[in-house]
Amino acid sequence: MALQTGPGNRLLAALPPADLNLLEPHVQKIAFESDAVLVRTGDELKQVYFPVSGVLAFLVEMSDGHIVASTLMGSEGAVGALAILSPSHSPVTATAYVAGAALQIPVPRLQQAYEQSGAIKRVLRLHLRTQLLQLQNVAACNAVHPVECRMARWLLEIHDRVANGEIRLTQEALAQLLGVRRTTVSLTMRKLRAIGCIISERRGVLEVHRTRLENVACECYGVMRQRIKRMYEGELGSPNVSHPQYFPFS
Repeated sequence: MALQTGPGNRLLAALPPADLNLLEPHVQKIAFESDAVLVRTGDELKQVYFPVSGVLAFLVEMSDGHIVASTLMGSEGAVGALAILSPSHSPVTATAYVAGAALQIPVPRLQQAYEQSGAIKRVLRLHLRTQLLQLQNVAACNAVHPVECRMARWLLEIHDRVANGEIRLTQEALAQLLGVRRTTVSLTMRKLRAIGCIISERRGVLEVHRTRLENVACECYGVMRQRIKRMYEGELGSPNVSHPQYFPFS
């Protein structure tokens, strides 16, 4: 696959051509539908996935059967990147909330390139740091912020990662993001509709008023977006692509 014409993933797009050449022979592009599972909790990490479109959620299953989302990922990240450090099993389930595509690289090939390339080390370490930062923020946010503010934040995070602005989410997915019952989701959506944050909801597609959502969202959305954007721009610079790409933290 010709990565140098524009890999579509923010991490890969930051790599110089010589470093991309280390990966190119081992890359396979895959498509995934909404609700597709890329990796399940406890699975051995055999592939690392670099999304180029769509939205993935990292889900944690509790002992009582509740499923809660910890973070979201789009074309700015990599699923299974922990495997570059040592053989490991996935601590979460990575499920697609929005259909898309990803570049798949076998773990042994990525580990080999990681050892050879300072640039690959830099981008993957940055990714792992930003993931840890987001996990810490989500834990704090869930503890102190009201459910309608958190729903606005999650909707904005998804909106950032879909190029056409369409948010296709089931109430079950929203319940996972918020860690609440579906009845709470329905009540919260009613509140957001009443103040104009959600303009319409038909056939599973949400049309949102972005400015109003930003006014309702907790401070976490703006703070984390700016912090991660500074990290990406400071350490990765401009994407190494020949045409514009959509990246949530560009």
